[in-house]
Amino acid sequence: MNGSAQLLSPLLVCAAGWFAWSLLIGGLANRLPHAALQQDNGLTRLRSWEGRHGYEQRLGIRSWKGWLPDAGPALPGGVAKSALVRRDRRLLEVLMAETRRAELVHWALWPFWIITSLWLPPTGVLLNLLFATLFNLPCLAVQRYNRLRLQASLDHFRGESGPPG
Repeated sequence: MNGSAQLLSPLLVCAAGWFAWSLLIGGLANRLPHAALQQDNGLTRLRSWEGRHGYEQRLGIRSWKGWLPDAGPALPGGVAKSALVRRDRRLLEVLMAETRRAELVHWALWPFWIITSLWLPPTGVLLNLLFATLFNLPCLAVQRYNRLRLQASLDHFRGESGPPG
């Protein structure tokens, strides 16, 4: 094997691995029953320090979140997160569940970098950790931010707070 083929082979294995892992995780998440996504769990539970304005002011999330792809409709029965065209309580609840599904997907995608240690030197593994973090962290932030916004709208429907945001 020549030098360029030796370099290309691990890259192709990584790309194929990330693609296959993403399909597997997305497919498994798509099979989660809607009832399992009705409530937050220890991983998806919003923390007391999280607030919509923190995401907006510290992360500037409103300026870049539209650039992220929405894989929700990629699988059968999936829901586009942009489906909120009207303020319907039932639709808001469905979208809340879908933000949990998407968050679980990104938490499950992230650790694939560890598997790359089976064939990559430490530098390659570190690059995969960086890729996994840069790819998934913004998506996780957007799902949590969207859930905060959806919760405010649902609270408004229930008469629990001020106007929805």
